[in-house]
Amino acid sequence: MWINREISQYIQEDIKTRPCVLLTGARQTGKSSLLARLFPDYRYVSLDLPNLASEARENGSYFLEKNTPPIIIDEIQYAPELFRFLKVEIDKDRSHFGRYLLTGSQKFSLMKGVSESLSGRISIFECHSLSVREIYHHYSPSLSTQHILQWMIQGGYPEIHAYNLKPERFYADYLATYLERDVRQLVNIKDLSVFDKFLRLLALKSGQILSMNSLASDVGVSSHAIKSWISILEASNVIYLLKPFYNNYGKRLVKSPKLYFLDTGLLCFLSGLHDINVLENSSLLGSYFETLVLGQLIRNFCNKGLPINLYYFRDNHGNEIDFIVPSGTDVYLYESKWKLQSGTMPKNIAKLKSIIGENNIKTIKIITSSNTVEQIEKNCFVTNLIDL
Repeated sequence: MWINREISQYIQEDIKTRPCVLLTGARQTGKSSLLARLFPDYRYVSLDLPNLASEARENGSYFLEKNTPPIIIDEIQYAPELFRFLKVEIDKDRSHFGRYLLTGSQKFSLMKGVSESLSGRISIFECHSLSVREIYHHYSPSLSTQHILQWMIQGGYPEIHAYNLKPERFYADYLATYLERDVRQLVNIKDLSVFDKFLRLLALKSGQILSMNSLASDVGVSSHAIKSWISILEASNVIYLLKPFYNNYGKRLVKSPKLYFLDTGLLCFLSGLHDINVLENSSLLGSYFETLVLGQLIRNFCNKGLPINLYYFRDNHGNEIDFIVPSGTDVYLYESKWKLQSGTMPKNIAKLKSIIGENNIKTIKIITSSNTVEQIEKNCFVTNLIDL
């Protein structure tokens, strides 16, 4: 079973104008399968195989001579040395577009190689797990709170939906593979059970302002270790740190980032929430729904190949809004509410309008778990996850 991906059309457009396209993203988000489906005539080579990765690292020129374009090179993070040889090949004919399609699952190390060697020669996309909209359009169910709860527990990893896998089993295997293959390669952790404990504690804090010192105390390691581990999770697209929005509103603003997991299925698994009734009655439901909304907003940017232009606002007086998208001197505001009485304006939004200035706000969208779409004030709408 194949679920169509919104990112597809933008990749297909960009290979007509760039010699190289890089698709980054967490493991098993469907990067390789997507490129293979979109470009079935391309050759394919995976650097997941140690002998091929070694060859690409040690003799990049020969590797590219042997593996001629058009070609998909999978898991290129295992041979970052290859970037400078790709530059040489691309510069032989910059107008020959769509020659190299690359995938990788460690975006920070990849970006270093890209910026040093392939700047101006490459388009970059982030491939996340399936969005709620992609899942919804495939199955076309009625949009209900029960469906949303189920999607939150399942998450968006394509394999779960393609093979109707049980989320508990999938995420147990996913986590074991992630710890062994990615974490061990990036940092020297002697006892992986400590990192596992860290992950599970971190899951309970999704949607909250990140405190390294508090986490270090809870896990029983140094704040330096926590900072290093957070960076690993960021690099492998497991979490996202949402920065605060700064502007001259005459208020002291909170300056620490908020932490979010990028897939609620993994999040619910780490939190032990395997049943929709348990999730619905959990004190975590509000912050996890906020996490789901954040994930959909990020996918809206990434699926179009756009940089993520997203922030949160909170001042020291407790005035806050979940998400802000700036546009010049104007802003778009987004607030997540699992439930909202029809026609009601949340108090925090009314307060934010006076702080930011009503004339600076383009639209306000309040995202709820219902399928309701209504206008409650000028430029203020209640909407759902599909129409976000």
